[in-house]
Amino acid sequence: MITGLRIIGAATLLSLNTLVHVGPLMVVALVKAVLRMKPVRQRCDRALMAIAASWIDCNSWMLENLTDTRLQVTGLPEPMTQGHFLLIANHQSWVDIPVLQRLFNRRLPLLRFFLKSQLIWVPVLGLAWWALDFPFMKRYSREQLARRPYLAGRDIAATRRACEKFRDIPVAIVNFVEGTRFSPAKHQAQQSDHDHLLKPRAGGTAFVLDAMGEQIDTLVDVTLLYPHGAGELVDLFANRIPEVRIHIRCLPIPEDLRSGDYREDEDYRRRFQDWINSLWEEKDRIMQALIEHRPP
Repeated sequence: MITGLRIIGAATLLSLNTLVHVGPLMVVALVKAVLRMKPVRQRCDRALMAIAASWIDCNSWMLENLTDTRLQVTGLPEPMTQGHFLLIANHQSWVDIPVLQRLFNRRLPLLRFFLKSQLIWVPVLGLAWWALDFPFMKRYSREQLARRPYLAGRDIAATRRACEKFRDIPVAIVNFVEGTRFSPAKHQAQQSDHDHLLKPRAGGTAFVLDAMGEQIDTLVDVTLLYPHGAGELVDLFANRIPEVRIHIRCLPIPEDLRSGDYREDEDYRRRFQDWINSLWEEKDRIMQALIEHRPP
């Protein structure tokens, strides 16, 4: 009974918080879309970021005060609110998103996630993500790409169009490199080389760097562990996620990998994959340290 009330109460507060912030967000987004002069767009961008930061602040307050979830963090950087960042992370649960927002709101520029194209139809939130220029991507299966290879080029073009919007504003682009949430079944099916992670998919990271490589200042590498089980958002609302352990590294991006043709240049693709694989080997070691509750 108490758990059910917690879930209903948390969902109600989240919904109210979203409704309160989405109204002003849509007004500013409409002004930005209609009045396309650069000074107006710049002011609108600042207003949109402020509204989004306020929305995340309220959600983070609920995470801190309405649950017993403890975030144990090592390596948290000093605030860096200007510039362009690429944040990569392993993907354990949808809880990863509010955790990352709690950690980095007002510490990095607004986090932008690559979203499945279908999510634009989510009531209220879809409009908010659109207004904040979150990139919507249409994903294709291997079978679809095998039948129609040109579809892969559409994904690359969509990534470039999305990243073009971020050249003139501070941004932190988030990429869950595994491409899907971890589960033991997926880990076994992939026959992953890593003990605690799925195989990394280098293509998405490569396409972001191809579009914005010269603008990206820093790679922020986040490792997430739920020592008592990841659960989902409903488990967070129900106070069933007691702890999240997080390790953060800020790394330089190798100059020779900042740009290149990942699809057509075999040498570049190999070097890029080697780099991502080395990051994932280190992340697997960090995961083991987090599991053992010792410094990474």
